[in-house]
Amino acid sequence: MSELEYKIKYSKIKNIYIQIKDGKVIVKAPRRVSKKEIEKILEQKSEWIQKAVEKETKKQEKKPLYTKEEFKETVEKNANELIKQTGLVPNKITIKKIKYAWGSCSNKKNITINLELIKYSEQAIRYVILHEFCHIKYMNHSKYFWNLAEKYMPDYKQVKKEFK
Repeated sequence: MSELEYKIKYSKIKNIYIQIKDGKVIVKAPRRVSKKEIEKILEQKSEWIQKAVEKETKKQEKKPLYTKEEFKETVEKNANELIKQTGLVPNKITIKKIKYAWGSCSNKKNITINLELIKYSEQAIRYVILHEFCHIKYMNHSKYFWNLAEKYMPDYKQVKKEFK
């Protein structure tokens, strides 16, 4: 594991977390854990870490498929079609870079679409919009939520694979 560069962040936490951020490995660990213990865990998780770093690198290398204006139009067109199809109406839709997800839906029915989707197909963008629309009705990932998603996009599982 010595060839892998990593950064350790000690804090008041109970468990060790490994995070891949911008292609770098960050280990969050309780203060009581020694560097030797961390290296042992990194060795055990080396296969997973390698795959995660590769996946992150591929994501960063992906090029935009649209201009920002084209992307905005694609989101608006698909959102309007899905509103007509599903009857689910968001309060507002915002496009911006978010780090933690492809999209989000607040309990006020405000939807945010990640600008990073500019690198993905229209079908993938439509899936994320539909996913967030389904949260207007179900603020969880219950079977009812997934049944609703499947009703309007029967091949959503296939479409989701584009993000892997």
